[in-house]
Amino acid sequence: MSTERREENLDFDCLLLQVIMDALLGRRPINVKALFDFSKIDAVTKKHLKNVYASLAIATFAASAGAALHLFTAILKGGILTSLGGLGFILALGMTADEPKNQLKRLGYLVGFALCTGLGLGPLLEQVIAIEPTIISTAFLATTLIFVCFSLAALWAEERSYLYLGGTLMSGLSIMCFMGLMNIFFRSAMIYQLHLYGGLMLFCGFILYDTQLIIEKKRNGDGDFIWHSVDLFLDFVNIFRRILIILSNKEEKKTKE
Repeated sequence: MSTERREENLDFDCLLLQVIMDALLGRRPINVKALFDFSKIDAVTKKHLKNVYASLAIATFAASAGAALHLFTAILKGGILTSLGGLGFILALGMTADEPKNQLKRLGYLVGFALCTGLGLGPLLEQVIAIEPTIISTAFLATTLIFVCFSLAALWAEERSYLYLGGTLMSGLSIMCFMGLMNIFFRSAMIYQLHLYGGLMLFCGFILYDTQLIIEKKRNGDGDFIWHSVDLFLDFVNIFRRILIILSNKEEKKTKE
Protein backbone atom coordinates (compact mmCIF):
# COMPACT_ATOMS: atom_id res chain seq x y z
CA MET A 1 0.00 0.00 0.00
CA SER A 2 1.37 3.45 -0.91
CA THR A 3 2.30 6.08 1.72
CA GLU A 4 -0.49 8.38 0.50
CA ARG A 5 -3.07 5.56 0.86
CA ARG A 6 -1.85 4.79 4.39
CA GLU A 7 -2.15 8.46 5.33
CA GLU A 8 -5.70 8.61 3.93
CA ASN A 9 -6.72 5.53 5.93
CA LEU A 10 -5.10 6.94 9.07
CA ASP A 11 -6.90 10.27 8.64
CA PHE A 12 -10.22 8.46 8.19
CA ASP A 13 -9.61 6.29 11.28
CA CYS A 14 -8.73 9.35 13.35
CA LEU A 15 -11.85 11.16 12.16
CA LEU A 16 -14.05 8.16 12.96
CA LEU A 17 -12.45 7.84 16.41
CA GLN A 18 -13.02 11.54 17.04
CA VAL A 19 -16.72 11.26 16.14
CA ILE A 20 -17.15 8.27 18.48
CA MET A 21 -15.34 10.03 21.34
CA ASP A 22 -17.41 13.18 20.87
CA ALA A 23 -20.58 11.10 21.01
CA LEU A 24 -19.46 9.27 24.15
CA LEU A 25 -18.39 12.48 25.91
CA GLY A 26 -21.61 14.24 25.00
CA ARG A 27 -20.04 16.91 22.78
CA ARG A 28 -21.96 15.71 19.72
CA PRO A 29 -24.64 13.40 21.10
CA ILE A 30 -26.19 10.92 18.70
CA ASN A 31 -29.90 11.59 18.33
CA VAL A 32 -31.35 8.10 18.67
CA LYS A 33 -34.91 9.45 18.42
CA ALA A 34 -34.17 10.64 14.88
CA LEU A 35 -33.65 7.02 13.84
CA PHE A 36 -37.28 6.29 14.64
CA ASP A 37 -38.83 9.54 13.46
CA PHE A 38 -41.49 8.49 10.97
CA SER A 39 -43.58 11.65 11.26
CA LYS A 40 -44.18 11.61 7.48
CA ILE A 41 -46.26 8.47 7.91
CA ASP A 42 -49.79 8.91 9.25
CA ALA A 43 -51.06 6.97 12.30
CA VAL A 44 -53.31 4.62 10.29
CA THR A 45 -50.44 3.61 8.01
CA LYS A 46 -48.12 3.12 10.99
CA LYS A 47 -50.64 0.72 12.54
CA HIS A 48 -50.86 -1.13 9.22
CA LEU A 49 -47.06 -1.43 9.05
CA LYS A 50 -46.98 -2.83 12.59
CA ASN A 51 -49.43 -5.54 11.50
CA VAL A 52 -47.35 -6.22 8.38
CA TYR A 53 -44.13 -6.64 10.36
CA ALA A 54 -45.89 -8.74 13.01
CA SER A 55 -47.12 -11.07 10.25
CA LEU A 56 -43.60 -11.11 8.79
CA ALA A 57 -42.17 -12.11 12.18
CA ILE A 58 -44.72 -14.95 12.45
CA ALA A 59 -43.85 -16.13 8.93
CA THR A 60 -40.11 -16.02 9.70
CA PHE A 61 -40.64 -18.06 12.86
CA ALA A 62 -42.73 -20.59 10.92
CA ALA A 63 -40.02 -20.86 8.25
CA SER A 64 -37.41 -21.46 10.97
CA ALA A 65 -39.63 -24.20 12.40
CA GLY A 66 -39.93 -25.76 8.94
CA ALA A 67 -36.16 -25.75 8.48
CA ALA A 68 -35.73 -27.30 11.94
CA LEU A 69 -38.24 -30.04 11.09
CA HIS A 70 -36.20 -30.95 8.02
CA LEU A 71 -32.87 -30.91 9.83
CA PHE A 72 -33.68 -32.56 13.15
CA THR A 73 -36.66 -34.82 12.53
CA ALA A 74 -37.84 -37.38 10.03
CA ILE A 75 -41.43 -36.11 10.12
CA LEU A 76 -41.23 -33.75 7.14
CA LYS A 77 -38.56 -33.21 4.51
CA GLY A 78 -38.19 -30.50 1.91
CA GLY A 79 -38.86 -31.53 -1.67
CA ILE A 80 -41.36 -31.40 -4.50
CA LEU A 81 -44.32 -32.11 -2.23
CA THR A 82 -43.50 -29.26 0.14
CA SER A 83 -43.05 -26.92 -2.83
CA LEU A 84 -46.48 -27.89 -4.11
CA GLY A 85 -47.85 -27.48 -0.60
CA GLY A 86 -46.41 -23.96 -0.38
CA LEU A 87 -47.96 -23.13 -3.75
CA GLY A 88 -51.31 -24.42 -2.53
CA PHE A 89 -51.16 -22.32 0.65
CA ILE A 90 -50.27 -19.11 -1.20
CA LEU A 91 -53.06 -19.68 -3.73
CA ALA A 92 -55.52 -20.29 -0.89
CA LEU A 93 -54.35 -17.08 0.80
CA GLY A 94 -54.84 -15.07 -2.38
CA MET A 95 -58.27 -16.55 -3.06
CA THR A 96 -59.65 -16.01 0.46
CA ALA A 97 -61.32 -12.62 0.91
CA ASP A 98 -59.65 -10.13 3.24
CA GLU A 99 -62.41 -9.94 5.84
CA PRO A 100 -62.24 -9.93 9.67
CA LYS A 101 -63.95 -13.34 9.88
CA ASN A 102 -61.24 -14.85 7.60
CA GLN A 103 -58.26 -13.27 9.35
CA LEU A 104 -57.21 -16.31 11.42
CA LYS A 105 -57.74 -18.63 8.44
CA ARG A 106 -55.59 -16.42 6.18
CA LEU A 107 -52.93 -16.16 8.88
CA GLY A 108 -52.93 -19.96 9.00
CA TYR A 109 -52.38 -20.07 5.24
CA LEU A 110 -49.44 -17.68 5.67
CA VAL A 111 -47.95 -19.90 8.37
CA GLY A 112 -48.41 -22.96 6.15
CA PHE A 113 -46.70 -21.25 3.23
CA ALA A 114 -43.80 -20.11 5.43
CA LEU A 115 -43.47 -23.59 6.96
CA CYS A 116 -43.20 -25.14 3.47
CA THR A 117 -40.68 -22.46 2.50
CA GLY A 118 -38.54 -23.37 5.52
CA LEU A 119 -38.78 -27.05 4.62
CA GLY A 120 -37.66 -26.15 1.09
CA LEU A 121 -34.56 -24.46 2.53
CA GLY A 122 -33.70 -27.66 4.44
CA PRO A 123 -31.53 -29.37 1.78
CA LEU A 124 -29.48 -26.18 1.29
CA LEU A 125 -29.02 -25.83 5.05
CA GLU A 126 -27.80 -29.44 5.24
CA GLN A 127 -25.10 -28.69 2.67
CA VAL A 128 -24.07 -25.51 4.51
CA ILE A 129 -23.86 -27.35 7.86
CA ALA A 130 -21.56 -29.92 6.23
CA ILE A 131 -19.21 -27.07 5.26
CA GLU A 132 -19.45 -24.82 8.35
CA PRO A 133 -22.47 -24.68 10.71
CA THR A 134 -21.80 -21.10 11.87
CA ILE A 135 -22.51 -19.84 8.35
CA ILE A 136 -26.26 -20.16 9.04
CA SER A 137 -26.26 -17.78 12.01
CA THR A 138 -23.92 -15.38 10.22
CA ALA A 139 -26.15 -15.37 7.13
CA PHE A 140 -29.29 -14.85 9.21
CA LEU A 141 -27.78 -11.91 11.11
CA ALA A 142 -26.46 -10.38 7.88
CA THR A 143 -29.87 -10.78 6.22
CA THR A 144 -31.64 -9.21 9.20
CA LEU A 145 -29.22 -6.27 9.20
CA ILE A 146 -29.66 -5.73 5.45
CA PHE A 147 -33.43 -5.98 5.75
CA VAL A 148 -33.63 -3.51 8.65
CA CYS A 149 -31.31 -0.99 6.98
CA PHE A 150 -33.13 -1.01 3.65
CA SER A 151 -36.54 -0.93 5.36
CA LEU A 152 -35.54 2.12 7.40
CA ALA A 153 -34.16 3.77 4.26
CA ALA A 154 -37.53 3.25 2.55
CA LEU A 155 -39.43 4.61 5.55
CA TRP A 156 -37.20 7.68 5.87
CA ALA A 157 -37.17 8.50 2.16
CA GLU A 158 -39.45 10.93 0.41
CA GLU A 159 -42.88 9.56 -0.48
CA ARG A 160 -42.94 7.40 -3.62
CA SER A 161 -39.25 8.04 -4.31
CA TYR A 162 -38.49 4.31 -4.61
CA LEU A 163 -41.68 3.36 -6.41
CA TYR A 164 -39.99 4.43 -9.64
CA LEU A 165 -37.64 1.47 -9.21
CA GLY A 166 -40.52 -0.87 -10.06
CA GLY A 167 -39.92 -1.08 -13.79
CA THR A 168 -36.16 -1.53 -13.39
CA LEU A 169 -36.56 -4.19 -10.71
CA MET A 170 -39.12 -6.15 -12.71
CA SER A 171 -36.87 -6.03 -15.77
CA GLY A 172 -33.95 -7.18 -13.63
CA LEU A 173 -36.03 -10.04 -12.24
CA SER A 174 -36.94 -11.15 -15.76
CA ILE A 175 -33.26 -11.08 -16.73
CA MET A 176 -32.34 -13.11 -13.62
CA CYS A 177 -34.98 -15.73 -14.48
CA PHE A 178 -33.72 -15.92 -18.07
CA MET A 179 -30.11 -16.25 -16.90
CA GLY A 180 -31.08 -19.03 -14.50
CA LEU A 181 -32.86 -20.98 -17.23
CA MET A 182 -30.03 -20.38 -19.69
CA ASN A 183 -27.42 -21.61 -17.23
CA ILE A 184 -29.19 -24.95 -16.90
CA PHE A 185 -27.82 -25.70 -20.37
CA PHE A 186 -24.55 -23.70 -20.45
CA ARG A 187 -23.31 -24.31 -16.89
CA SER A 188 -21.28 -21.11 -16.97
CA ALA A 189 -19.52 -20.05 -13.75
CA MET A 190 -19.68 -16.40 -14.81
CA ILE A 191 -23.46 -16.52 -15.40
CA TYR A 192 -23.85 -18.30 -12.04
CA GLN A 193 -21.94 -15.55 -10.21
CA LEU A 194 -23.88 -12.81 -12.01
CA HIS A 195 -27.13 -14.54 -11.11
CA LEU A 196 -26.06 -14.93 -7.48
CA TYR A 197 -24.72 -11.44 -6.76
CA GLY A 198 -27.11 -9.71 -9.15
CA GLY A 199 -30.03 -11.40 -7.41
CA LEU A 200 -28.75 -10.25 -4.02
CA MET A 201 -28.64 -6.63 -5.18
CA LEU A 202 -32.02 -7.01 -6.90
CA PHE A 203 -33.83 -8.20 -3.78
CA CYS A 204 -32.22 -5.46 -1.69
CA GLY A 205 -33.86 -3.06 -4.14
CA PHE A 206 -37.15 -4.93 -3.77
CA ILE A 207 -37.12 -4.20 -0.02
CA LEU A 208 -37.10 -0.48 -0.81
CA TYR A 209 -39.76 -0.84 -3.47
CA ASP A 210 -42.07 -3.22 -1.60
CA THR A 211 -41.95 -1.19 1.62
CA GLN A 212 -43.03 2.01 -0.10
CA LEU A 213 -45.54 0.11 -2.23
CA ILE A 214 -47.18 -1.25 0.94
CA ILE A 215 -47.50 2.30 2.31
CA GLU A 216 -48.99 3.52 -0.95
CA LYS A 217 -51.44 0.59 -1.14
CA LYS A 218 -52.65 1.32 2.38
CA ARG A 219 -53.21 4.98 1.54
CA ASN A 220 -55.28 3.85 -1.43
CA GLY A 221 -57.49 1.67 0.77
CA ASP A 222 -55.75 -1.73 0.54
CA GLY A 223 -55.40 -2.90 4.16
CA ASP A 224 -54.53 -6.57 3.52
CA PHE A 225 -51.51 -6.68 5.84
CA ILE A 226 -51.20 -10.49 5.66
CA TRP A 227 -50.76 -10.46 1.89
CA HIS A 228 -48.46 -7.43 2.10
CA SER A 229 -46.18 -9.33 4.49
CA VAL A 230 -45.72 -12.07 1.86
CA ASP A 231 -43.78 -9.67 -0.39
CA LEU A 232 -41.35 -8.76 2.38
CA PHE A 233 -41.05 -12.39 3.49
CA LEU A 234 -40.03 -13.47 -0.01
CA ASP A 235 -37.47 -10.64 -0.15
CA PHE A 236 -36.03 -11.81 3.18
CA VAL A 237 -35.86 -15.49 2.14
CA ASN A 238 -34.24 -14.74 -1.23
CA ILE A 239 -31.56 -12.57 0.37
CA PHE A 240 -30.93 -15.17 3.08
CA ARG A 241 -30.57 -17.97 0.50
CA ARG A 242 -28.07 -16.00 -1.57
CA ILE A 243 -25.97 -14.98 1.43
CA LEU A 244 -25.89 -18.61 2.54
CA ILE A 245 -24.56 -19.69 -0.85
CA ILE A 246 -22.03 -16.85 -1.07
CA LEU A 247 -20.61 -17.54 2.40
CA SER A 248 -20.50 -21.31 1.88
CA ASN A 249 -18.73 -20.87 -1.48
CA LYS A 250 -16.12 -18.66 0.16
CA GLU A 251 -15.65 -21.13 3.00
CA GLU A 252 -15.23 -24.02 0.55
CA LYS A 253 -12.67 -22.03 -1.44
CA LYS A 254 -10.78 -21.18 1.75
CA THR A 255 -10.76 -24.86 2.79
CA LYS A 256 -9.43 -25.99 -0.59
CA GLU A 257 -6.66 -23.40 -0.49
